[in-house]
Amino acid sequence: MAKEKQKLFSEFPPISAEAWVEKITADLKGASFEKRLIWRTNEGFDVNPFYRREDIQELKTTTSLPNEYPYVRSTRMNNEWLVRQDIVVGENVAEANEKALDLLNKGVDSLGFSLKKIHINAEALAALLKGIEPTAVELNFSCCITRAAELLPLIAAYFNSVGADVTKCRGSVSYDPFKKQLVRGVSHPDWVKMAAEVMEAAKGLPAFRVLNVNACNLSDAGAFITQELGYALAWGAEFLDKMTDAGYKPEEIASRIKFNFGIGSNYFMEIAKFRAARWLWAEIVGSYGDQYKNETAKIHQHATTSFWNKSIFDAHVNLLRTQTEAMSAAIGGVDSITVQPFDVTYQHSDDFSERIARNQQLLLKEECHFDKVIDPSAGSYYIETLTDSIAAEAWKLFLSVEEAGGFTQAAEAGMVQAAVNASNKKRHQSVATRREIFLGTNQFPNFTEVAGSKITLDGGEHECGCVKSIEPLDFSRGASEFEALRLSTEKSGKTPVVFMLTIGNLAMRLARSQFSCNFFACAGYKLIDNLGFKTVEEGVDAALAAKADIVVLCSSDDEYAEYAPAAFEYLAGRAEFVVAGAPACTPELEAKGIKNYIHVKSNVLETLRAFNDKFGIR
Repeated sequence: MAKEKQKLFSEFPPISAEAWVEKITADLKGASFEKRLIWRTNEGFDVNPFYRREDIQELKTTTSLPNEYPYVRSTRMNNEWLVRQDIVVGENVAEANEKALDLLNKGVDSLGFSLKKIHINAEALAALLKGIEPTAVELNFSCCITRAAELLPLIAAYFNSVGADVTKCRGSVSYDPFKKQLVRGVSHPDWVKMAAEVMEAAKGLPAFRVLNVNACNLSDAGAFITQELGYALAWGAEFLDKMTDAGYKPEEIASRIKFNFGIGSNYFMEIAKFRAARWLWAEIVGSYGDQYKNETAKIHQHATTSFWNKSIFDAHVNLLRTQTEAMSAAIGGVDSITVQPFDVTYQHSDDFSERIARNQQLLLKEECHFDKVIDPSAGSYYIETLTDSIAAEAWKLFLSVEEAGGFTQAAEAGMVQAAVNASNKKRHQSVATRREIFLGTNQFPNFTEVAGSKITLDGGEHECGCVKSIEPLDFSRGASEFEALRLSTEKSGKTPVVFMLTIGNLAMRLARSQFSCNFFACAGYKLIDNLGFKTVEEGVDAALAAKADIVVLCSSDDEYAEYAPAAFEYLAGRAEFVVAGAPACTPELEAKGIKNYIHVKSNVLETLRAFNDKFGIR
């Protein structure tokens, strides 16, 4: 006789959310629950320390099914995505073709070609695509937007010449009418005529997407997630609005739009962003009528790892960043992914870095099987709540742009650029004060690394002969200011020596010497750490013998009242004197002339800049 099934954990009574909060509050011992544990995000909403089933019961996202409107779960009945790698085509088109064929044998099933004016002809295109089966791989092309309408018929003609079924040839041509305003700062209010020409030129390629929402530019400029999504929705809606006015049907336009998103390092929020994007775009397209609440409302999402959070120093950390970013996009259910090589910030990527970038995606497919489960984050109390919160804030921004006249007007007036640049500035401030951590750059840097010799990119500006009339997006990376600081130390030929005068309480002096070493290493200074000295005089003598430019006193707060004045007086201005910490006796120490302090609330960047100025490092 079968044993009677027992209900697991039946002896444990259910605990209410209020009881959990009460217990947590008690454990905080008087500290504020809201201030200590509720996170106010840059995206404009709060994140709680825990979520429960009741938090998602009223959410629309939990009742959606994969491949069903509004597609929050998925736009297809699988989680497969295309592995994309881009190729910059040089003067030798045959070399680009050879590289493309090689990539197809190494796991890539989506190719991107960056073309110049000299490549927009039938001969060059035939040489570039020689040996590539157009129906077996996604082909994406980028060129000057003024050449897009010229390029499309050439692509169609080539496909027909090799006998390919054009209805099965997938890909895109990156016509982005707002690149001028956002990236170049050049007015382009009359883009609709050119877009219509592109739409007409694309008729021979029914499966090609030619109206690009390059929200990745917003991500690369430091936009917050809700900004990237909100502006992307307004951007896509502008295509629908203006092109329907030009005589095109909603289904014709929607099938031509491709969303190119960036992927930031906020792992769970990025997953939620891609889910929210599917949902909100379906709602926008569906607003044109119930007849469009079908395949027409499916968003097509390509995702590229962000450039904003990549670094030059300790560049292999970029591999950790791109790996988690690729995971976010894969779990989020995008259609294709580009992983930027780890060395993209300082050189034209080589075969090794490109191979590693490809393999990062192949690892997620072949080893982790991320392509086998549809929307694996569905049902997670946290991610479902994030999806709803991000969607709500992005929708508010979308509506505000619509009320202000639409995306064209916002881009022409510089409103989008100003808002994103303000976010960039805010994030740079967070990096400067270490509220946003860049491992290897503003925290735990490699003390001995020298990076100047490996930088081969010139960072030259695009020359198109246009007059800048709008403030463009600021693409300064989050690590750029710390990198400039450290590179200036390298180039100056002066390497200030920082000596740790460790004394007193063992635990505190070791902790503070480690903190101080990491602090000054961010500027590329030479660090001399010590286990401890019996007297401050002994420590100062050792520092001067080591030709120290900066002496950092590392002890406990209680002991600074005694040690700091003694060390400062004995040093007598023969080197810069710094106290590691923010002791209660700071006012008394300042009264004795001690002005330099470093601690967790310091603006690391500004502090190090000030020291560089003192040493004449520019």
